[in-house]
Amino acid sequence: MIITLVLGVLRTYVAMVTAYGDAEALYASYAIFPQPAYLDHPGLIGLIARVIGQGSAPDPRDAHLVTTALATLLPWIGFAAARAAGASVVGGCFTLLVLALVPELAIGLYALSPDLPLALLWLGALGLAALATRATPKSFRALWTTLAVGAVVGLASLAKASGVLLGMALLVHSLTASQRARWRTVGPWAAVAVAVVLVAPVVVWEAREGYPMLHHRFVSQADPTRALINLGVVLAGQLAYVTPPFLVGAWLVWRDLWRSRREDPVSAMLAWATVVPALPLLLLCMWSAKAEPHWVAPAFLPLAVHVGRSGSLIGRKLARSSLITGAAVTLLAFTWVVTPLPVWLLGRYATHDVSQDLYAWGPGRDLLLEAVQRSVLETHRMPVVVGPHWVVCAQAQALVARKIPVGCNSPRQDDFDRWLPRRQWLNAPVVLYVQDDRFPVAAANELPDRYVSAISRTNVQRGGRVVRSIRITRLEKSRETAGINRAPEPARAAPPP
Repeated sequence: MIITLVLGVLRTYVAMVTAYGDAEALYASYAIFPQPAYLDHPGLIGLIARVIGQGSAPDPRDAHLVTTALATLLPWIGFAAARAAGASVVGGCFTLLVLALVPELAIGLYALSPDLPLALLWLGALGLAALATRATPKSFRALWTTLAVGAVVGLASLAKASGVLLGMALLVHSLTASQRARWRTVGPWAAVAVAVVLVAPVVVWEAREGYPMLHHRFVSQADPTRALINLGVVLAGQLAYVTPPFLVGAWLVWRDLWRSRREDPVSAMLAWATVVPALPLLLLCMWSAKAEPHWVAPAFLPLAVHVGRSGSLIGRKLARSSLITGAAVTLLAFTWVVTPLPVWLLGRYATHDVSQDLYAWGPGRDLLLEAVQRSVLETHRMPVVVGPHWVVCAQAQALVARKIPVGCNSPRQDDFDRWLPRRQWLNAPVVLYVQDDRFPVAAANELPDRYVSAISRTNVQRGGRVVRSIRITRLEKSRETAGINRAPEPARAAPPP
């Protein structure tokens, strides 16, 4: 209880002083354009963002307060899942501690991302599946828990496509010799039907649109020539995301889980829920040029549940070192975000640190809204906002919501090509070209048929050092509306956060 409360307080403080990271801004933008699916993920995270934002992109603080509450709740759902799987109260507390302090969850689930609802639903499905497995096949308890598993697996598949792998794992388990008789009851059939109904809108949308999500993930991001390098990066990433002591413990738990699968149906269910998702996710990481270590995280969740059932496998020394390491890494990560520590340690290289993204678009918001207002007053036209890459476009879109159309000049296809096609924003009379110093392109060269009529910029500071610069260039189509003799605005330095 105390650990989850402390983590909740830390997350709440971070929510008060930061804005969106780049990927979060994209998911917040999903709220403005409700769809069954997007290029990267199915649409559940967009629906969540839309609910938080009451029909629009939510304010970062509101979104992070909600994610803080959900991330703080997650270890308790793990506790309930472990208890459902047969763990004692003390054993359930071991599961709770693991889920609370493993850095991949303690840090990563703070963000507004599909991984948060996926983790919640994945653990919920494991707990319900354990109850169903332990119930008599023809009992009412078996019926309702199996139906609930189908619903939760369907929702998990709407959170992230990897949720389908959870459904496959539970299906494999249900076809084993000890569980096959359950198919003579209505429960499994009804559960499959519920999951299919929930996932059907995504499948229909994908088929109607030419399978953009599948193409994006398996074709446009594919780079099999880097398979071994990608695998090495993902495996090495586990050392940082999970930490070595937790990985040693995970191996011990997995070994016990696999050995006991033949004697215990719940152990078999958890074992299949580990191995069936793990293999495809590792293959995807090898295939994709954009592979990230956290993609394989769902495969660890059944192991966390099994910790509560067999805590004696992990000696006191290993358990203590795991929890201490997890707490230290988590505290370091929060310190990294809320203090100028990156600037002190990285110096001029601090501009490349992703934690700066959480601060850049506080000043960026004021600059962009002022540039829009000035553009309307001076040109008497509503501008279109355009960025050089989706990470900038997403921040701009989350800021202006539906008030101003946002296009994107990304080199590859992204969601903005569907929301505001290139042919439309190219014909706009006034374009506000937004960029930061990660994309040092000349706006006039990007749109050579236009004139630069105004430039505004701001610098974002942390620890007395400029860590990000944001520049907005107004581009107009004709000399009559351009006002090309107007002097650019001087740079304005934003106060440190």
